[in-house]
Amino acid sequence: MDEDSRYEAVRSRDARFDGEFFFGVATTGIYCRPSCPAVTPMRRNVRFFATAAAAQGSGFRACRRCRPDAVPGSAEWNARADVVGRAMRLIGDGVVDREGVAGLAVRLGYSARQVQRQLTAELGAGPVALARAQRAHTARVLVQTTDLPITEIAFASGFASVRQFNDTIRAVYASTPSELRTSAPKGPTRGTGSAAGIPLRLAHRGPYQSAAVFDLLQREAIPGIEELTGTPGRRTYRRTLRLPYGTGIAAVGERPGALGTATPAHPGGWLDARLHLTDHRDLTTAVQRLRRLFDLDADPYAVDERLGDDPRLAPLVAARPGLRSPGAADPEELAVRALVGRAAAERLVLGHGKTLDAPSGTLTHLFPEPAALAGAAPGDPLAALATALADGTVRLDAGVDRDDAQDALLALPGMDAATVAVIRTRALGDPDVAPPGADVPAAWRPWRSYAVQHLRTAGELEFR
Repeated sequence: MDEDSRYEAVRSRDARFDGEFFFGVATTGIYCRPSCPAVTPMRRNVRFFATAAAAQGSGFRACRRCRPDAVPGSAEWNARADVVGRAMRLIGDGVVDREGVAGLAVRLGYSARQVQRQLTAELGAGPVALARAQRAHTARVLVQTTDLPITEIAFASGFASVRQFNDTIRAVYASTPSELRTSAPKGPTRGTGSAAGIPLRLAHRGPYQSAAVFDLLQREAIPGIEELTGTPGRRTYRRTLRLPYGTGIAAVGERPGALGTATPAHPGGWLDARLHLTDHRDLTTAVQRLRRLFDLDADPYAVDERLGDDPRLAPLVAARPGLRSPGAADPEELAVRALVGRAAAERLVLGHGKTLDAPSGTLTHLFPEPAALAGAAPGDPLAALATALADGTVRLDAGVDRDDAQDALLALPGMDAATVAVIRTRALGDPDVAPPGADVPAAWRPWRSYAVQHLRTAGELEFR
């Protein structure tokens, strides 16, 4: 989009572009999402930015009406395989907060200076600024949804000091942390962040066919680490999470009514979620993993437009607008499950999974780490995969080069192309994967993963 097209999107308050770009208003010093309900500013006063971090770096504060920091992520970062796309996925996973820019650069295979230059040139902000914007959003969520002490929130959000935290909140939101907390709505969802959990709204753009996603999760659920409760249309998916600093239990609701398969979803919305974390520093990472699992940063408008032009897919797209291609909450877990199957994975959980310190209902375990499985069955394909994951021969993190990961997987004994296609689609979030042998033409690129999901949901391809 050029700037005139972007301004037209702002004039029409088009929610399709929320998260794809941001705009700042020079006369007010505020930046917004395209669908902001405020009076449309004059064109000469508008500045456009690729990221919220770039807007903040130019001195703009977040709008209090449209909350531009709470938009879905750009679908571009899921699709792109270049260094900028990979870097954005890693930053979203919290790598800069945990490992610094040097750690990010090592994972990408570039120097820190090269990463800084490429991100700044394309996005108007470097990795530190991008991570700072993410920390500010995490801090706002904790301030407004929990009763945690402000000092604890500062460090849980990834800030190095309370002073840095306070300065950032003032710069981004034009409020002190205490003022943000006072302005938050009070209600039964607010909690301490430990007993009641952290309530969240996981935003998505466009229609969302939640029933198909929850059906898939129900078919795949492994007792002990996952469960679904409720009835279709009102189900809740719960699972355990292994996170960098601790463990977590996530619950995500299906949202009844508009999001069912019988009627199209409204143009944009969210899934309600609640996170129980043993260490609040894991909030950003946990949220990003749920977003990848539920494919919440997709652009359903672009997907449906391309696939809906095909005679074979057109009726399927019309029947299920906004169908998603689910990812994985834990890429390494997904790889093991894809290799061994559901029944064997259930046995692995019971035999090698770590027991939770405090079980929650039927959730009692974490899925076993690769290192715990490496010696479970010496000489077989599972041991080879687990060893490769444990020693880094195979990497499946958010910023890995997908082609490199595929080559490394195919080099393992017992790993076939069909299993690797599942791992590439689900664990690596690749939107353009065609299972070997399936009738999936190149004309459906770059959204073949979504085409496959349509065919499977319609019963024309078997689920794996």
